[in-house]
Amino acid sequence: AVIDLREPKDPRLLLGRDRLGIKPLYYGATDKGLYFGSEAKALLESGEFQRELPPEGLMDYLVQGYLTGERSAFSGMRRLEPGHVLHWSAQGDVRTRRYWDLPLDELREPAPNEEVLDWVDRVVRDRLVAEVPLGAFLSGGIDSNAVVDSMARTLETPPIICTVGFQEKSHDEVDLAKITATRLKAIHHIETLDPDPRLAVDVLPWFFDEPMADTSTVPTYLVSQMARRHMTVVLSGDGGDETFAGYRRYVHDLAENRLRTAVGAPGRALARGLGSIYPKLDWAPRFLRAKTFLSNVGSDPALAFWRSVSPMTREQVVQVLNPDVVAHLGDYDPFDAFEELYRKPKVDCPLYRAQYGDFHTNLPDKILCKVDRASMANSIEVRVPLLDHRFVERFVNLPAGEKVRGARGKHRLRESLRNRLHPDILDGRKKGFDTPIGAWIRGPLREVTRDAIEALPADWFRRDVLRKRFQEHCGGGRDYSQFLWSLIVLEHWRRRHGVERLVS
Repeated sequence: AVIDLREPKDPRLLLGRDRLGIKPLYYGATDKGLYFGSEAKALLESGEFQRELPPEGLMDYLVQGYLTGERSAFSGMRRLEPGHVLHWSAQGDVRTRRYWDLPLDELREPAPNEEVLDWVDRVVRDRLVAEVPLGAFLSGGIDSNAVVDSMARTLETPPIICTVGFQEKSHDEVDLAKITATRLKAIHHIETLDPDPRLAVDVLPWFFDEPMADTSTVPTYLVSQMARRHMTVVLSGDGGDETFAGYRRYVHDLAENRLRTAVGAPGRALARGLGSIYPKLDWAPRFLRAKTFLSNVGSDPALAFWRSVSPMTREQVVQVLNPDVVAHLGDYDPFDAFEELYRKPKVDCPLYRAQYGDFHTNLPDKILCKVDRASMANSIEVRVPLLDHRFVERFVNLPAGEKVRGARGKHRLRESLRNRLHPDILDGRKKGFDTPIGAWIRGPLREVTRDAIEALPADWFRRDVLRKRFQEHCGGGRDYSQFLWSLIVLEHWRRRHGVERLVS
């Protein structure tokens, strides 16, 4: 924040948020002045803002699993978006403008491996200055291993690193992390997590000022808690998947786009029709769960990608909301804002359009928000070298073939690291950092889920529909784990922050 006092009778204030949304910033203007802070709860303490959730925010949350854009979860309070500044004057004038954005006009030339490595080393080196214990998170993934390897090349002492393991081997990456840690002679702290489902209802709602149904919030909090015992500043590998298209959804999206183009309008219409009648087989092997694939091939590219990142559709949410809320919402659809982002890049590259959308929604409002809240709750500072804006500007709009090749993303980064990282790390399948939500809801969180359904306001939801979906999930006929988890999170966030009403 910068305060301009050159005109004492008309002081002005300038607020700015970092380019990529690494840290949050809330604000709200009232007749008493401008309130701002990195936590919504700080503004709520002023008494100037109503603890009421906008209905549009409820729709956003249920469709996406989190809130995105300017709208916050509280009436009268807004979020300054990444890459924006806010101008405020004592006369009550509030204006925001964008000062930075991802490249929009054209794709960059391919990058040689040496340039990629030079950039990785540079952005990591720039974040090693600290007067307190410094270390890094290390998983079995490419990004965190690249950061730790580069870190070790600069430090004069062995790096301190933290790795968490999981009892479920499908999620555990300790063996891969040990490969790099052993090679670098690092001081390697390892703990096996047994995530406590009660964290989601007893602890996290206070630190997460707004509801977030990301199932990895619990392990993210626990790994931050572990790191605090050994370090105060932590480097992480966040950002590599967004910049180099590492998510599997990018690979699937490109394949769907190729097929969508190849089959032409008649083929798209056929796929759309088949998708509408194909059963939703949650329980079946993956190759039989073709409903989403068929629907996506028959859909507009923006809508198809949106479905891949959204736990629910608007139509599904409408089925569970109170009819009065649905009437209030009218034709409001969270997809409209995403579609505007998707169309904004002038270059006709579906992969880059998808990345652009992720950089403005999923990255700042889910991933970085989650990391910030979990780390601040444990009094550590997380630094993200791969989200240095110079690094992102250079590599985010590489040609699609430099990022996705065959059935894998992150091609150029992967190949650049061939002489640095073990093949098992470079070529292995990345495991998730999630929690067994479905089993929790059928087991230790069964009564918590039931209580949440009964406690959520009847003027928000159709309780009969919520009860039916809970019963179907517990019976094993349908998988509603993500939806039911979102209800648990919403109810306990609502209780913790005293939100009783929707904005009328």
